[in-house]
Amino acid sequence: MSRIGKKPVELPTGVSAQVKGQTIEVKGPKGVRTFTAGDDVDIILDGNVVSVKPRGLSKRARQQWGMTRSMVANLAQGVTDGFKKELELVGVGYRAAMQGKDLKLSLGYSHEVIFKVPEGISVTVPKQTEIIVEGMDQQAVGECAANIRKWRSPEPYKGKGIRYKDEYIFRKEGKKK
Repeated sequence: MSRIGKKPVELPTGVSAQVKGQTIEVKGPKGVRTFTAGDDVDIILDGNVVSVKPRGLSKRARQQWGMTRSMVANLAQGVTDGFKKELELVGVGYRAAMQGKDLKLSLGYSHEVIFKVPEGISVTVPKQTEIIVEGMDQQAVGECAANIRKWRSPEPYKGKGIRYKDEYIFRKEGKKK
């Protein structure tokens, strides 16, 4: 029995949902998001509570049960609060700045990196060494942050690179004489 799947999702105030077949549409203050579930689960809307039930006892139905419930909960959170990833640049001369809708990164290469921000994602740079990625879609926010981090991932000797705000970098000891 899925511990995640059996919990109902309570929609916050100001959020409405509609279920049409296997598709759920959630509207909130930040916008509208939809999700289409597989045929192995049923989505049931009762007032402001959404619950997910498996259609059978197959392994696939049980897998889809918990995943679908998580996706519905993420839809509700995305249209109310949104999702946010914070990155920090560590290293001498590493800088970030917004250039129109693009993110301009100076990462020690011979050229500056211009990162095109995807649609539906907002990127802000409060300081030259901090980047904040925000949006309604958790998957898109995480992917955008990972793509920015990929340009210069943190190295284990000095810890230089782009890292998540709360990330711990395992440090190695250098060569000894």
